Amino acid sequence: CMPGSPRARTGHALSPAPPVPPSECLNWQQALSVVRQMQKLLVAQEAAHLQGTRGLRHQLSILQSRLQRQATKHNGNPEICPQLAVPQNGRMLGRSLRVGHEVHFVCDAGFRLVGSETRACRHNRTWSGTQPFCRSIDDCSSNPCANSGTCVDGNQSYTCLCPPGWSGPSCQIPGHAAPVSSFPDWVTLSNSSFSRQPRCAEGRSGSRRCSCDTGFQLQPGGVCQDVDECQIYQSSPQTQICLHDCLNLPGSYRCLCPPGYLLHADRNACEDVNECTGKQHNCSQGDLCINTFGGHRCVRPKCPLPRHNTSYVKTSAFQCERNPCPMDSRACHLAASSISFHYLPLQANRTVPRVLFKMSTTRSLGDSLRFAITGGRGQGAFAVRRSDRQTGELLLTSPAAGPATLEVEVEMSEFSHKVLLGKHIFKVTAFVSPYVF
Repeated sequence: CMPGSPRARTGHALSPAPPVPPSECLNWQQALSVVRQMQKLLVAQEAAHLQGTRGLRHQLSILQSRLQRQATKHNGNPEICPQLAVPQNGRMLGRSLRVGHEVHFVCDAGFRLVGSETRACRHNRTWSGTQPFCRSIDDCSSNPCANSGTCVDGNQSYTCLCPPGWSGPSCQIPGHAAPVSSFPDWVTLSNSSFSRQPRCAEGRSGSRRCSCDTGFQLQPGGVCQDVDECQIYQSSPQTQICLHDCLNLPGSYRCLCPPGYLLHADRNACEDVNECTGKQHNCSQGDLCINTFGGHRCVRPKCPLPRHNTSYVKTSAFQCERNPCPMDSRACHLAASSISFHYLPLQANRTVPRVLFKMSTTRSLGDSLRFAITGGRGQGAFAVRRSDRQTGELLLTSPAAGPATLEVEVEMSEFSHKVLLGKHIFKVTAFVSPYVF
């Protein structure tokens, strides 16, 4: 070897060596052997380092799994929101508390909802909106009519029906009282239940003053004739005294409700009977009972039949999931990965536009969502729109007269860089009541 040439050493690197006599130089075979030994040493060190890294990664995975189990045990199911309270004098529609699902609130007849009509379970396990409550719409509860005036409740207002001799918005303005006549002869009508004899008293001057019981009116013929409150007040929306039908009674009246309703405690409004809760339904075994305003419906959601290598399995009462697709089946991969069924009770002729249903994905894998109405009977009464990046809304766009059943199918598609990742189909059925309450 030449003076000043490097000399092979075992270790982590080769470093220049001082000149050595030719007798200490290695020949090419010895140098090749030294290089091979160094390569083996490096491979062994690399394997030991890799094994240590794998061991550390395994230990970290075990630790993470234990911590997640402890967190789940301490905090409950991370995919479920806390149970919501049902407002007094109201109902909550929807049972699922899972992330991405929502519940709806409605009030009984005679009450209006204050707060959020719809609340959704968010990814952080909290509910959107505020807890609602039902406030009485009886504006006559404060007795605003003076001097024995009759208060008639209206839409966030009231009307005072004043007795003779009084006028004004609250019957507070005195007027001229009607003259009291004397009746020498008294007649009793053949229908004694709707007419009565007056109560009369002799005055000091020999005059006679007569009066009738409440609910009766003195007639020129000298009898107390029943006042038909139903005929006087029920025909006008401003003075309507019964939410549904009115039955005149001697000296009074009674409000009647249609089948499926009970008369409310205020004796004027009608409140819906929940046949499903009280087991008053006629649904057969295997059917699901859906309460509606004034009745109920028996439903049995079914998954689509197998078609084009695509089949579904029922994973819950209202959900179907697609079975794994064959690798070469494009039709299966383009079909919806899940189908859910939703049933909404509606009152007739509700104001529009009205949000009926919200749709979102529990896990966002793509960069955009698209919503579209793809079918259903009566779909012309609906529209769909985006409310934010990951949520869509189904709206009722025209008032619906009942009784009617409206169906609409909404498709939610998820894309990543314009490539379809998956679809979900919402089959929504709205049961419209014959009544506005």
